[in-house]
Amino acid sequence: MDILRALGCRTSPKKALPVYKEICALAVFFLLLTPIFHMYRITDFMIFCIFVMSFDLLYGYLGLLSFGHVLYLGAGVYISVLFSIYINSNPLLSLLAGTLGGGIIAAILGLIVVKLDGASFALVNLAFSQIGYFLVSSTFQKLTHGTDGISSRVEAWGFLNVSNEYITFPFILISMLLVFYFLRKLTSSPFGVLIRSIKENETRVTFLGYNTFLYKWITFLVAGTIASFAGGIYTLYVQYVSPTVLNPLDNIDPILAVLIGGAGNLYGAIAGGLLFMMMKDWLSSHFAVWQWVLGVVLLIISFWFRRGFTGFVMVIRNYQRKRTVTYDQDGAQG
Repeated sequence: MDILRALGCRTSPKKALPVYKEICALAVFFLLLTPIFHMYRITDFMIFCIFVMSFDLLYGYLGLLSFGHVLYLGAGVYISVLFSIYINSNPLLSLLAGTLGGGIIAAILGLIVVKLDGASFALVNLAFSQIGYFLVSSTFQKLTHGTDGISSRVEAWGFLNVSNEYITFPFILISMLLVFYFLRKLTSSPFGVLIRSIKENETRVTFLGYNTFLYKWITFLVAGTIASFAGGIYTLYVQYVSPTVLNPLDNIDPILAVLIGGAGNLYGAIAGGLLFMMMKDWLSSHFAVWQWVLGVVLLIISFWFRRGFTGFVMVIRNYQRKRTVTYDQDGAQG
């Protein structure tokens, strides 16, 4: 019963209104990017932002650093592709299959990994990610075509023509906004307060009578399912998949994105995802050894902005507020 109480989050229309304003602001922001970037590139950004938000739920809010989160992105990709080939070509059903399939994998592996913490949690997740990459690229090569990759067979369904970027762009934008809304409500609910409390002091939360294993497992399940959802959307958009989507080295991407944007903040996840992808694009087009340059830039950002980009913005905002209050008090005394 405690889990149901923690998940409950009744909000009045007045309290819920700011969430809708935030969603509208995000929608307008991404639409304003269309004159600056190609539409297909903004679509890549949005898919990556969904993936980063799922990782931020696990790391930023619960405090569990995973080096294997890309496993669930890849699971969503491959399951949705294989579903479209062997079962049904409906894009929505393929997306649903990839999301549920990845969620089931996260639920099973979560029973093992959430018992761990610290370096053990990070490395065991990395090991599972490496196993997934090996299974796709070698063991099930006849099914997945190994390193040659495999094409999706999703077809248009009603208005949803995944081959038309003017259809896929708003579809993926709406999907990202729905994920943001869900995580915004979840993290601001009593459940969100509880997982942040587990991050701060799990022993004390256990002493209060809560089953911390259950809450950590549910958070891991939700994070893995959303990452699989991002993988399923990626399949609809690209319609081709290869083992590179499961490359264990790519596990560092969401970590760096969250550190750049600011952990434990959905705005930080989106800002970090955008900045990370933009830096990769710009540096790769201007420097032959762009990976080295990117590494140096990320080190500078990590040392100078310990709380990420959004944390730095909040510090400036709070400083300006204090100055305004001080100025008003001095004026009143004068």
